[in-house]
Amino acid sequence: MSRKHRDRSWPPADAVAPLAGPVTDNHTHLPTHVGQIPRADGVCLPLEEQLERARAVGVSAVISSACELPDFDPMLALARSHAGVRVALAIHPNEAALHAGCTEASPDGLTPQARDHHVPLVEALAAVESRLGDPMVVAVGESGLDYFRTAEPGREAQKESFRVHIDMARRAGLPLQIHDRDAHEDTLEILEQSAERDQRIVFHCFSGDAQMAARLAERGWYASFAGPITYPANDDARLALAAMPRELVLVETDAPYLTPAPWRGSPNASYVMAHTVRFIAGLWGIGEEEACDQLRANTEAVYGSW
Repeated sequence: MSRKHRDRSWPPADAVAPLAGPVTDNHTHLPTHVGQIPRADGVCLPLEEQLERARAVGVSAVISSACELPDFDPMLALARSHAGVRVALAIHPNEAALHAGCTEASPDGLTPQARDHHVPLVEALAAVESRLGDPMVVAVGESGLDYFRTAEPGREAQKESFRVHIDMARRAGLPLQIHDRDAHEDTLEILEQSAERDQRIVFHCFSGDAQMAARLAERGWYASFAGPITYPANDDARLALAAMPRELVLVETDAPYLTPAPWRGSPNASYVMAHTVRFIAGLWGIGEEEACDQLRANTEAVYGSW
């Protein structure tokens, strides 16, 4: 089938078999309103159905990241009204640049647009910290560096924001979910300078190689793998998984993005993560139930249970 005519509909529910044990999607982006749900072949899969499908395959809990200021309170309300949902809060690194007034054209060719919610960065960061005591919040994130979507003038704001998030997570006693895109060395350097040795650090949607994975492992930091580990050309992700101790591996969707093969290009949701879990089990050379048990234990070590 040509790329032009590839099926991009939601992955069928009956194509994803239930897992042998419960697991948590430790990083997703649930929609807080219908306008945030992708339409695929004219179909908009409601939030309730996404969560029902997830529970049906054994993805019994999710952590949804709200990393833009307008989404904070709606996401907390969503978590309070849906069993199994918890929240990570932060100012996304690309948002941090906009809060600092940096709107230069980015390396990806796009020109960011500041909007009404882009108050000064110090105010946005205070809005994060003021909500970290909410019982629905189980992590700070995603924060870090993104050199793909932010031009040089905005990178200092990203670094400032990242350091503040590291400190906020430390003081709140919460794990920190890292966004690291095309910025591996600077991300590691800031963490090594600013994070406490016992802080729980999770590299969400880990995109480094085996050497970087070994550096995480030395520090007891976690690597969370999403759909790209299933892509045939992504040998680096599979080698990185092999370099990580199993007890430092997590799994996620980053939905609605990064759908695993064979549904790459379709919208993603937590129920599809069952395929990624099976793929990881195969790479580990262990049974599905053992892999689920390991991933669940790792998740609880970072975030606790609910």
